[in-house]
Amino acid sequence: MATTALVDPETGLTQAQLAARHGLRVAGERPSLAEYSRRLWAYRHFTAAYANAKLVASYSNAKLGQIWQVLTPLTNAAVYYLIFGVVLGQDTIPNFIAYLTTGLFIFNFTQSAVLAGTQSISGNLGLIRALHFPRACLPLAATLTQFQQLLASMIVLIGIVLVTGEPLTLAWLMLPPALLLQAFFNAGVVMVVARLGSKASDLKQVMPFILRTWMYGSGVLYSVKLFDRLPDWASTIIQFNPVLVYIELARYALLEQAPLLNESLTQLWLVAAGWAVLGGVAGFIYFWRGEQEYGRG
Repeated sequence: MATTALVDPETGLTQAQLAARHGLRVAGERPSLAEYSRRLWAYRHFTAAYANAKLVASYSNAKLGQIWQVLTPLTNAAVYYLIFGVVLGQDTIPNFIAYLTTGLFIFNFTQSAVLAGTQSISGNLGLIRALHFPRACLPLAATLTQFQQLLASMIVLIGIVLVTGEPLTLAWLMLPPALLLQAFFNAGVVMVVARLGSKASDLKQVMPFILRTWMYGSGVLYSVKLFDRLPDWASTIIQFNPVLVYIELARYALLEQAPLLNESLTQLWLVAAGWAVLGGVAGFIYFWRGEQEYGRG
């Protein structure tokens, strides 16, 4: 049966027309992409403050506090060096300690950001339902938190690289832009998994397996030259692995004799920039399209 719109007897206007006259909108309506971007920028201070609070809170119950930002990747590096360097003989790679720690620290940035982003919506439902703000602040805050941890890790990594005999060269100037490109890429991926995780609570259980597979395909623990044994089509796919690209750039910058899968520095930068733009923009649009769904149901 057809329904008729209610009409105000005084004005003769329907409810929709009245709402339009007085500038009223549907509660929770998704704003345009441009308007959403403007609001997100207006909340940049909230995003930064929330990221700092999460960083401090994550180590508040540990006696060593934020020192664990450095101890955790160093402990992982020691374990992996024992297994892959000593037991499996990968220490034939020149300066394998610096090679390994560079790969671990760079990969850990993406891994930690994705794991945090998976629960950035589902783990903050109380905040989402209590306050009105662009929900993208939450996955971006998760990325910013991990970026701050990365900066602390980079201080340790640079110390390891210097102590193990690598010279300080102009190539080191490539490291900051490479990390920034990775941060943009990570932000896009984090927004994707944040939206997926808001609907699929089991994603956080599956994500560690996905990330572990990603790590083994990124040449973190062994020489990337082992990928040369793959068929041409598989080797081509590996060369466009975004995390591998960012690891390769970091090793280009810090290590003089590191074995590299792709010897073309120009191609590495083009792929790195392409992933940063594609991942960042696509992830942001994908997350924005689900803005009205977060915190419901």
